[in-house]
Amino acid sequence: MGWRGDGPAHAEQAVDISELRTFEAVARLGSMNRAAAELHTVQSNITARMQALEDELGMPLLRRHARGVSLTSAGQRLLPFAGRVMTLLAEAQVAARDDGTPEGALVLGGLETTTALRLSPVLTRFARAYPRVRLAFSAGTTARLVQDVVDGRLDGAFVAGPIDHPELAQETVFAEELALLTSPAIRSLKGLAGLAELRTIVFQSGCSYRQRLEAFLAQSGIVVAKPLELGSLDAILSCVAAGVGVTLLPKGVAQSALAQWDIRAHRLPREQARVETLFVRRRDAYVSSAMAAFLDMSRHAGFRGKSDARSSRR
Repeated sequence: MGWRGDGPAHAEQAVDISELRTFEAVARLGSMNRAAAELHTVQSNITARMQALEDELGMPLLRRHARGVSLTSAGQRLLPFAGRVMTLLAEAQVAARDDGTPEGALVLGGLETTTALRLSPVLTRFARAYPRVRLAFSAGTTARLVQDVVDGRLDGAFVAGPIDHPELAQETVFAEELALLTSPAIRSLKGLAGLAELRTIVFQSGCSYRQRLEAFLAQSGIVVAKPLELGSLDAILSCVAAGVGVTLLPKGVAQSALAQWDIRAHRLPREQARVETLFVRRRDAYVSSAMAAFLDMSRHAGFRGKSDARSSRR
């Protein structure tokens, strides 16, 4: 592969894959030293590769400062391409080695509520059935998980719909009914309007349930205070039980919480309560034997839905 440099001669310069890999690591970690540690080399090699890449492209990619490095505008433009090249190389290696036996790395993500309510048994069963697969799973908000799949940091993720992204294939795996959770002092949804200052207890920005809660309250003409953002489901339920505020979660989570927390669950109108959980992955990504096995097990676990993704490998 090659880029045309911006130097006076405008000669075509070959860009080495190792230089792109180094650039991606430095940009992601914000430090030459940390990139050297990750790539198992010394900092002088990192510096030399970055200097070579900048010379070949004829423009600076990094700004050096006391805290590390940051990207120039040229570096910001190059970074997505470097990431795509690294992802494509990794997929090529997986495809070449894939003989039909599920093995290798499979990095997935999901909503914390979905993981607790639906996915834990499937993940456990999959790990036991395919011990040669290095399964990694992380929780996050829908917005974060979708971006991680698009950027190649995750092979796939379970997120709340709807999702409309041209680079993603998706399939509905199950539907949830959402419930509004409050302290027992609030006996009905009508009681929310009478509160002087209502606070929502939510996950960080990017959570689809948070967006639905804010939309529901706004449509109901209810004024709310600044949301209280918490990082765990237990913390949210604890604050709701204490009367600090209200939240919106799947009905299955609410039913489990009723046994542990002193809370009240309120039904929402059907059109506002129903939410689909989707499994998303990149359309252009190779479907490894490990991924195919996981999806097959998930579907046989009772996840139902129609897919817009082809099951054949790309």
